[in-house]
Amino acid sequence: MSASVTRHLPKIPLERRTLHWGIGAGAFAYFVYLLWLFDFDRIFTGLPKLWVIVRLMIDWTLFAEWDHAELIHSMAETVAMAFLGTFLATVLALPLGFMGARNIVPSPVFRFMTRRLFDGCRGLDQFIWALVFVRAVGLGPIAGILAIMVAETGILAKLFAEAIENIDTKQVDGIRSTGAGRLAELRFGVVPQILPVMISQALYSIESNSREATILGLVGAGGIGLRLSERIQINAWDQVAYVIVLILITVAAIDSLSKWLRLRLIGGPAARG
Repeated sequence: MSASVTRHLPKIPLERRTLHWGIGAGAFAYFVYLLWLFDFDRIFTGLPKLWVIVRLMIDWTLFAEWDHAELIHSMAETVAMAFLGTFLATVLALPLGFMGARNIVPSPVFRFMTRRLFDGCRGLDQFIWALVFVRAVGLGPIAGILAIMVAETGILAKLFAEAIENIDTKQVDGIRSTGAGRLAELRFGVVPQILPVMISQALYSIESNSREATILGLVGAGGIGLRLSERIQINAWDQVAYVIVLILITVAAIDSLSKWLRLRLIGGPAARG
């Protein structure tokens, strides 16, 4: 660095440099404290057990004796749970999104209460909602569908409201200039602009919830997660590996299908090609 460049660099005051060094030293001391706080020796003592589990997971000699029909049915149940939960959430989130948009509902009090409803739904993870609904409606996929619906409603409603607030007002003004009513403005001026966002978010939610639905099964919400939990409890690690492979294949298939649908419904270079 030349002397002329050095002369033009701003000089950091001593107090600020001292503060920076103090923050850095405090962060380093906290990191050292964490090293002493946790028993990292358990990582090395557990590695031999992990190797035993891995060897059991790759041993598929009893593959023909597994209950494939039950596992595939449970996998289909998980996908159906994710689809139904997301579909119901999308239906509920659409009117809520309009009610939470600043350019649709001018009342700040009503909009504030609607936004807090969004926060209440999405503030708790689907796992927590699943625990609640398992206690309310019992074990099975109904609890999982309700858990996905409630949590996803808050997420999608917030995304829809933000999309509505960011629309181009010229299109709405053009509809209004023809003397159309409020419903016509929403139908022909707002919905066509947010429809691609809605489709994209709904399809992505189905992808994401297909993975989340597996976790919900661990607490009794049905699906492949419940079968996975059962096989972990009895140390059937070969079947655990098989279930994991089924989940990965299913998620990859849903991802590809979602991408194809998104290109066909929304459009793009790949869709036109």
